[in-house]
Amino acid sequence: MGNTLKILVFSPFYPPHIGGLESHADEFNRHIARPGVDITVFTPHLPADAPETEIIQGNIRIIRFPAWEPIHNYPLPKYVPFFLTPKFFRILLSLRKERPDIIISRTRFFATSLLALAYAKIRGIPLVHIEHGSDYASFNGSIKTFLGKCYDHVFGRIVLRFADRVIANSQASASFVKKLSGRDATVIYRGTRIQAIEQCAPDQKTAKLYPEKTIIAFIGRLIDGKGTHDLITAIAQLKRTDIVTFIIGGGPEEMHLKKMTTKHCLENQVIFFGNLPFEKALGVLKTADIVVNPSYTEGLPTSVTEAALCRKAIIATDVGGTREVISGSSDGFLIPPRRPELIAEKIGYLLDHPDEREQLGRNAYARVSEKFSWDESAKQYLVVFQELRENKKG
Repeated sequence: MGNTLKILVFSPFYPPHIGGLESHADEFNRHIARPGVDITVFTPHLPADAPETEIIQGNIRIIRFPAWEPIHNYPLPKYVPFFLTPKFFRILLSLRKERPDIIISRTRFFATSLLALAYAKIRGIPLVHIEHGSDYASFNGSIKTFLGKCYDHVFGRIVLRFADRVIANSQASASFVKKLSGRDATVIYRGTRIQAIEQCAPDQKTAKLYPEKTIIAFIGRLIDGKGTHDLITAIAQLKRTDIVTFIIGGGPEEMHLKKMTTKHCLENQVIFFGNLPFEKALGVLKTADIVVNPSYTEGLPTSVTEAALCRKAIIATDVGGTREVISGSSDGFLIPPRRPELIAEKIGYLLDHPDEREQLGRNAYARVSEKFSWDESAKQYLVVFQELRENKKG
């Protein structure tokens, strides 16, 4: 590959912050970084106890800048009255020492993508934008949803139109890029941590607490647009005592969901685990019989790919790139969003058909393990990066 390829990534979040975008960004870097490829990540300092800088795998450097979240899940550089902190500017200016060949941004509606675009254009460096979303951001409130859409039509569109290359992680994301910006995007599917997931053992200690119960699980961040309250509504509608529901993940909606659980007298049937490390979360997920993803919007849902690789029967809303993970025929159920009565119906069916439940899980595993390969994804990305670098030299 010649001299070292240097990549600077502007990422809206990064582990130990928890979420699907974060896991994608981390796995992407670990598979792209190799001899001859160095990666620097510029990302918000969230959570606050994360180190300001760290080195991973020898050639992945993480630099975290001061940040806050005026709206949950939308971080911005941290302000003091009237001025950006000098520390943020100092860290931003220090990136010049990295001398990157390629700049990467992720998901057009985050401030880091706009910052990456400005930085790339000022420095004359090719920008590759990776789009995770497949629709406008969805919130519980109509005003927030409207404002988010307005932001997308101005700043999101600017990022998509002026990036040197746009890569979508699903066909659904590519369609949304076309709708919002009028340009085509290259589709490169994300890989999956098949080996790491298979090595996670089921959490038998947790499973033993609920003998003779069928376990239903949700895994993901408890934020606007995930539809977790629809799952709780569905559980309340079922009125069955032979089930227990695990909610794996945390977020700003957690207190609201717990109040819903109390209102429906489900305290002993809906168990909240909060945020868990990857291995622990997958261990709990593996105790489940049915996994439900009731989201209102998705790019390529990490939770559905993880459930498939755990060989679980899946009920998911047919949004974004979910259909690209499972087809909805012999490998799980796809239903419209915002329909808790349909979630209840499908759960009830799977409760009464355990053999079919197990077959759906096996079929989902076969489909996902064959389709999503990090080795293949990394090769495709590196071809794009090398092409842009050579074009710049020319």
